[in-house]
Amino acid sequence: MNRDSIERIRNYLDRKLDDYLDILRRMVEINSFTFNAQGVNELGRLTAEIFAERGFQAEFVPSKRSDFGQHLFLYRKPTSSSMEQAQPTLALISHLDTVYSPEEQEKNHFRWRIEGRRAYGPGCVDIKGGTVMILMVLDALREAFAAEFEQVHWIVALDASEEALSEDFSQACLERFPAHTRACLVFEAGNIQEETFKLVVARKGRAYFQVEVEGRSAHSGNNHQNGANAIVQLAHTIQQLAALTDYQRQLTLNVGVVRGGTVVNRVPHFAQAEAELRAFSPPVFEQAIQKVLALQEDARVISQDGFTCKVKISLLEKTSPWPENEATQELFTVWQKTAMQLDMKVAPEKRGGLSDGNFFWQHFPTLDGLGPAGNNAHCSERDPKSGKDQEYVSIPSFVPKALLNTLAISALLDKHEQA
Repeated sequence: MNRDSIERIRNYLDRKLDDYLDILRRMVEINSFTFNAQGVNELGRLTAEIFAERGFQAEFVPSKRSDFGQHLFLYRKPTSSSMEQAQPTLALISHLDTVYSPEEQEKNHFRWRIEGRRAYGPGCVDIKGGTVMILMVLDALREAFAAEFEQVHWIVALDASEEALSEDFSQACLERFPAHTRACLVFEAGNIQEETFKLVVARKGRAYFQVEVEGRSAHSGNNHQNGANAIVQLAHTIQQLAALTDYQRQLTLNVGVVRGGTVVNRVPHFAQAEAELRAFSPPVFEQAIQKVLALQEDARVISQDGFTCKVKISLLEKTSPWPENEATQELFTVWQKTAMQLDMKVAPEKRGGLSDGNFFWQHFPTLDGLGPAGNNAHCSERDPKSGKDQEYVSIPSFVPKALLNTLAISALLDKHEQA
């Protein structure tokens, strides 16, 4: 594509940026906390209305959990008379929910506002700005590559409960995405470092454990020797868990919640902890899970008369890693070559946090981090004295990232046609 054509697309996006920011404002002003099903559904209806103006049809899919909102699928089928199966399918992924309750937003005076080059508000970068980015890219493709746009089967899929890691959304996607889907493109925020756009090519997996210790209670003054202190045993197990962290293997084990005991004059008979394990490598991830579960056999706190504490470790949730892989690398290469044509730079990034990409990469080529840049995701507090600031999205990042995504998707579709 020549420079004049590129500038026409850039100017088109520049002219419409205020309209897109207004759409983002409307989205941000709806509280869509994961557990606020009414708000999630309200945002879903607004999103469906906006995409309906672009010819998309909406399907609302109930979550398995009744206290969560509905997942949203938006479809735009190819207008070509040829068989739909011969046309490329692209899935564009975002989510509706945020981590902020209405009470938290009110307490911290966290609401939509623009300050200089930043737009603040709940979910503005994670991930409502990503949904707006999808809209910008689709509009630009339709404007600049109308014939190509009309030949694609577009699916925009929005998770109602991504922040709670519910897996029913991924299952709903697998039931709806054709087996020949060309790519799953995830519009989580894209970091910028030294004028380089970071694109996510891998994510850690996560295992969530509950540790329960059963001891034996006793009066701490009269019969201390007859007690088996569950908290002391849990402390020992926690040290063993923490020792599994291995930064060289990019493996972390974090004990984040601890409970135990009732009063100080009683040897505690019960204690509990919650922990999570994360790793990039699937073998490292699986080996570490087995090491965690094996700690159930290592109880060391024993009463004087021989009662041994019992340790029970339960694997409550498991999301496998998304490792570096050939299909993702091929997509990254398309974006990399496009960036070079635009005098931009992109670089691969491996992230420790999860996204819906963890569920898709084994089924479809997947690339993440395609949303706008910003910072302080999941943060609602603001205190300049202590350095706290609220979540924001970088307004200047929208147009260049949308331009990059637009031209990269066009190149991806051209590659499909040549194949």
